[in-house]
Amino acid sequence: MEINKDLILQMYDRMMEIRKFEERAMDLFTRDKIRGSMHLYIGEEAVATGVCFALNKDDYIVSTHRGHGHCLAKGARIDLTMAELLGKATGYCKGKGGSMHIADLETGNLGANGIVGGGLPIAVGAALSARLQKNNKVAVAFFGDGASNQGTFHESMNLASAWKLPVLFVCENNLYGITVPFSEASAIKDVAVRARAYNMPSVIIDGNDVLEVYKTAKEAVEKLRKGEGPMLIEAKTYRHMGHYTGDPQIYRTKEEVEEWKKKDPIKRLRCYILENNIATEEELAVREKRVDDVIDQAEQFALNSPEPDAADLLNDVFA
Repeated sequence: MEINKDLILQMYDRMMEIRKFEERAMDLFTRDKIRGSMHLYIGEEAVATGVCFALNKDDYIVSTHRGHGHCLAKGARIDLTMAELLGKATGYCKGKGGSMHIADLETGNLGANGIVGGGLPIAVGAALSARLQKNNKVAVAFFGDGASNQGTFHESMNLASAWKLPVLFVCENNLYGITVPFSEASAIKDVAVRARAYNMPSVIIDGNDVLEVYKTAKEAVEKLRKGEGPMLIEAKTYRHMGHYTGDPQIYRTKEEVEEWKKKDPIKRLRCYILENNIATEEELAVREKRVDDVIDQAEQFALNSPEPDAADLLNDVFA
């Protein structure tokens, strides 16, 4: 599959937006502008970008607690996302969702989820609705390797396969479920093999190669739209940061982290662009400056936005 140069540069921009957004969010957190905690996506940008670029705007995604990257990759506005992290009234959820629960229905983002494995059944439900409405949409469930040990994973895989629903299961295997190595919590080496139990095709890919992610997702989505049933993609990747802000990371070595940083997905795509004469250093610098400006504007928008009105405390709350 050939990928045109414009699309490659668009993917580079999107990955830069996610990376710089996350770095700025961390900076705001250290300045006590963001309450609670955050789970950063730095290092995994190629997965969300590659998959979401293979989707239509109105296709569905469900995210994880590490969801900023998924949200932006699907096309969310950076300023509204930043405002949500700061708990401001102008945020996507009017400041009530915060870092862990951003949803954006206009781009098909059904929401991040603080419950490990909690998004998988939602994606199956979204796919079932697409089937019943015959609108040819597909649903993507992003989840981590830890979620593959949850009952919701198996229940969702089984039902989606039994009913041949248009669901793409995307496991972002970053080697750790919070602080526990996947190798110590699972009897298998690869999550992808579990698809066999549900008569579902699966594939293992390099999650730090955005072009491989995009090609794999594109082919999978085309099959979903033809009614060929669900598929599982296991993307091997790594988070550069701890599980959460403040994580002392005593469960992994600095050497391991540094080794994975050498496989940084953004640096890797940058090298590919330069080596294949898709853009020059100067042209990429201009693009990166544009992203910096967008992030600056988003920060100012969020900082200057009003706090939610206490009178709205119970509005938009469902149980």
